[in-house]
Amino acid sequence: MIKSMTGFGRGQRIIDQYDITVEIKSVNHRYYEFSSRLPRHYNYLDEKLKSYMKGNISRGKVEVSVTINNLNGKEASIKADKLMAQGYVNALREISTELGLEDDLKLSNLLKLPDIFNVQKISDDEEYIWNIVKQTAAGAIDKFVSMRENEGAALKADLLLKLENVEKTLSFVEEQSPKTAVNYRERLYQKLKEILSDNEIDEQRIVTEAAVFAEKIAVDEETVRLHSHLNQFRELMDSDEPVGRKLDFLVQEINREINTIGSKAQDLEITKCVVDMKSEVEKIREQIQNIE
Repeated sequence: MIKSMTGFGRGQRIIDQYDITVEIKSVNHRYYEFSSRLPRHYNYLDEKLKSYMKGNISRGKVEVSVTINNLNGKEASIKADKLMAQGYVNALREISTELGLEDDLKLSNLLKLPDIFNVQKISDDEEYIWNIVKQTAAGAIDKFVSMRENEGAALKADLLLKLENVEKTLSFVEEQSPKTAVNYRERLYQKLKEILSDNEIDEQRIVTEAAVFAEKIAVDEETVRLHSHLNQFRELMDSDEPVGRKLDFLVQEINREINTIGSKAQDLEITKCVVDMKSEVEKIREQIQNIE
């Protein structure tokens, strides 16, 4: 099953006192590129998430956003240094007495003084936090992959239709190609007849010239390879493995065979067919840029 490289998935869970949300989104990219947006103090999750996501995503520019809220509100521990505060109070009152100033000392004055309050982030168990984030991320990945698969199914249907169009046109080329040689032989005969008038026409020379021309414009090998490439394209789309790069390479081979047919073409109808096939293949090439 082919998958699109664009997708979105969101997971949200409350585990113990933590409310966790994980969002995953991706867009097209030649390789796997990862970035994350994490709360302060949780940057250690970046590499873990990168590895975890890569186990489920092989290509695409992936961005993961994580929010972690402690429902108990105990993100930090704040402690007051009472001895330090008392020291400030004593010093300030001593100054006010010696200088004859009004003692208007309030608690709000102490808040501006350094070293009275000590704020410490409560240390989390990193392995525990990673486990609960991973559980939430698993749900987000399921939705993310499901969206990629749904878009991939739509891409596959469109690509199969375009492949069918190429094959229909190719069938016409296979029918028309032998007629081109016959028409050339007939034109050659009529031309010689006009030039030589009543003189005898060398039938063997005409046969030889027609055979050389037929060999020159023969596209049997190209059409056989082209059919093979188209069949292989279908087989790859049924694969469970990421096939975007393989399909990209195969499209180059398909285009090469069509170009060769075009270079050999000595017939206006075949030339038109080549243009039509190249147009469809270009559309296919654009579509597979979205495939993982």
